[in-house]
Amino acid sequence: MIGVIGGGQLGRMFALDAKRMGYDVITLDPQPGSPCGQIADEQIVASYDDFAAVERLGARTDIVTYEFENIAIESVRRLETRGYAVAPSSRVLEITQDRVAEKTFARDCGAAVADFLPVSSDDDIRMASERIGYPAVIKIVSGGYDGKGQWRVSDANAAFAAREQAAGARLIFERWIAFEREISVVCTRSARGEVVSYPPAENEHDAGILTLSIVPARVANDVAEEARRVTERIAHALEIVGTFCVEFFVADGALLVNEIAPRPHNSGHYTIDATPCSQYEQHVRAICALPLSPPSLLRSAVMVNILGAGTGNYLHGVDELLKDPSIVLHVYGKKHAPNRRKMGHFTMLVDGPITENDIARGRAARSLLRWTGSADDEALTA
Repeated sequence: MIGVIGGGQLGRMFALDAKRMGYDVITLDPQPGSPCGQIADEQIVASYDDFAAVERLGARTDIVTYEFENIAIESVRRLETRGYAVAPSSRVLEITQDRVAEKTFARDCGAAVADFLPVSSDDDIRMASERIGYPAVIKIVSGGYDGKGQWRVSDANAAFAAREQAAGARLIFERWIAFEREISVVCTRSARGEVVSYPPAENEHDAGILTLSIVPARVANDVAEEARRVTERIAHALEIVGTFCVEFFVADGALLVNEIAPRPHNSGHYTIDATPCSQYEQHVRAICALPLSPPSLLRSAVMVNILGAGTGNYLHGVDELLKDPSIVLHVYGKKHAPNRRKMGHFTMLVDGPITENDIARGRAARSLLRWTGSADDEALTA
């Protein structure tokens, strides 16, 4: 029996693979009928800091994992201190929940990162202005995701204003990187120290939200190999058990670690359709002490996120989308589609290297989809 803290789409896709492999799954999430809860054998409806509920999850399962990192770390520590198995560990969560600790850890692993300083006062901002300069980005240290809790600043006045908007949250001041590309490497490590890495994905964002991933990333072979080496070095240093992801900026041919996500990653969705063993199955294998599967890319892929528009909860255009036989659709089972919420994705499989025409086809396919407030014969209820 596997327990999952978090009921979102990552947990859903994990549960699909876990169930296919014969495991029972219980998820814990405050929202009844969560995407993961629709697939799992059972859902405990409770908040992530409900210690009694978290302990009930631990007592009823053989291993507990989590599908996103913004959970109460005390819940994970509580499970560990009571002897329940959790993967990844609270140490991994402690590092990756804190941007200052995360950047420091990556740097200590020998990886390059953007210049950064923690800032908690106007004097700190003045110091960062002198040492790092502008343009810069100010981020909340913990709790931010999909571009939330971030401010790009061009001078000290803008930095002071960002600190005011942060309303007392701990902050980090980073040099703004004019990167050529952002890439990410999804990697899995087992308790035995076995490590496998997928080919890097090239990612496009809109206001901090991932919209499209291209696999393999359009970078030189030596850059791709270095990204994998750095990711695997971080895996060993973290002593992580499970699937995780390292995001990189590529600037002037050099790699800088941007972020470490201690769970399966949006940019790794392509592995469901383009590889024999998905990132989710690898996670099942790692936390259940099964051998890992060496990743191989069967076909190139363009993965496109489907975001809500705030115009209704019914998705239309699916029939037109699926006239393309290279497209595989995944819908997450969320009942409401507010603006920019991740509602699903599709993977377009491609023979040979990805071209600009393939990327344009992916964007054009996304434009076929629309959200409305009513169902009709062509609608797929979200």
